[in-house]
Amino acid sequence: MRVTGVSVVVVEVPQIAPIAPYRSHVRSSSTTQSGIVRVDTDEGLIGWGEFNVNFLPNLSGRRMKAEAQWLVGRDPQNLAAFHRDCRLETRLKSGLELALWDVAGKAVGLPVAALLGGVIRPRIALAACMGIQTYERAGEIAAYYVEQGFGTLKTKAGADMTEDLQMVRGIRDAVGDRLKLRIDPNRAYTPAQAAELAKRLEPYDLEYFEQPIPAEPLSDAAWLRKQSRTPIALNESVVGPVSVIDILRADAAAFILPDTHIAGGILPCVSIGRICEAAGLPCIMHCGHDLGPKTAAMLHVAAACPAYTLANDSTYYGLEDDVITERLQIERGTIAVPTKPGLGVEGDPERIARYTVDC
Repeated sequence: MRVTGVSVVVVEVPQIAPIAPYRSHVRSSSTTQSGIVRVDTDEGLIGWGEFNVNFLPNLSGRRMKAEAQWLVGRDPQNLAAFHRDCRLETRLKSGLELALWDVAGKAVGLPVAALLGGVIRPRIALAACMGIQTYERAGEIAAYYVEQGFGTLKTKAGADMTEDLQMVRGIRDAVGDRLKLRIDPNRAYTPAQAAELAKRLEPYDLEYFEQPIPAEPLSDAAWLRKQSRTPIALNESVVGPVSVIDILRADAAAFILPDTHIAGGILPCVSIGRICEAAGLPCIMHCGHDLGPKTAAMLHVAAACPAYTLANDSTYYGLEDDVITERLQIERGTIAVPTKPGLGVEGDPERIARYTVDC
């Protein structure tokens, strides 16, 4: 089998409350942008992929489509050769890789999770997400998530330390310990500031404090872990399997959060999971306001890899629409792992055209 055609387009899909507007310490947004990949083969199989492109400068779907033509003529089932040879930018590479996994599963009539070793979790728990909110609004949204059946909440943070504490207090005052709680300042704080905030967060029993400081040096994260009982998780520091080995050597994290568009696809996230499994370190799949194909990829990785024991980030329930033919269904804060061949979702050409951005 050979790849005969590759299409890459950028889509922008509106988000709805309570996700929108989604405020971080950097910006607020009420839409999500993704690159959508379609790979065609000479045997008539079509593979779908997705990669995050939110807030990228000089974004060009046409340029990425031209670069992706490198894939034409290659064997779509040889994922090892793809990773050995592909020199494309990591986000684009990851979108192509997801599409190849989709083709590989369809070629043998199996879901991707089966190709990764088999399903050990038929349903995947999701961590509901929330932008920075006031004390009152944080409590309202947390109560809504409890009603919807979610067991974990992740919030953005980092604009102001006092604001972060008020938000966390609002959540705990509203729902108590019915939600496990994570906050993510996205590298906003210095190590000293993060240490102070971590200590002040101790009474609120966070599941973890995600990447409060810059990704490098890892020695800062290792130092931070010793300053408080609040567990430290790393996301922006996780750029592939080698980076996780470095984190382990530095003893710099209690939790690891990889993402397909940062690590380069499904296979690197599986490799990260295997490393963390051996080290006894929990993994959580990160998300970038993902649409159907990338959410499906997350489900397959979490379904097959023992290290992904906790609720995985998702804002899927906050989409106005999707670009696939049948939306994934969330029940009580979980999604069933797709059982159809490949990723188990199919791109909808009409929806893709409706949301395509001319760039």
